[in-house]
Amino acid sequence: MAVNQTAQVEKFYAIIGASGAGKTTLLSLLAGLDSPTGGTILYEGEDILAKGLNYHRKNHVSLVFQEYNLIDYLTTEENVRLGGTDKPGELLTKVNIPQEAWKRNVMKLSGGQQQRVAIARALASNAKVLLADEPTGNLDEQTAEGIIELLRQTAHELGKCVIVVTHSKYLANEADEIVQITNGIIGS
Repeated sequence: MAVNQTAQVEKFYAIIGASGAGKTTLLSLLAGLDSPTGGTILYEGEDILAKGLNYHRKNHVSLVFQEYNLIDYLTTEENVRLGGTDKPGELLTKVNIPQEAWKRNVMKLSGGQQQRVAIARALASNAKVLLADEPTGNLDEQTAEGIIELLRQTAHELGKCVIVVTHSKYLANEADEIVQITNGIIGS
């Protein structure tokens, strides 16, 4: 699978498809976590391999992983600081993490809270592209609605390109554009 398109900033994209269709693989390619076996992935018209995948990951994208990938020996605040902010409280408030949990070890939080910390960490980055793999998968309906609104604001108000892989029809319908993947082929 290869991608040769530049996503438009200030848009919220949802990538949908059956399990095994290639959604997470596409996200990994866009994030520079994997290299394409053919074709080229461009960021602002330049092959992401030109400066290296590490450079691309550090400077162009922020990630919300399906399994959170939080640093288990750090606090909630410390995990968000890793995203690049010295004011983690503002972001933790936006994702509804209560202040009493900010200094708590992140592994003491519920799965839904850990997911929201991972989202706050991604939002802390100055990267123009936010990639998220099932960001509402472990959240209750009300919290999921708040996260979807936050992702929309990230695109429309902060001017970032937000690309989300999801099985949630509700989340997909809230996106500006829906991209369908079937057997590794991108359509719309």
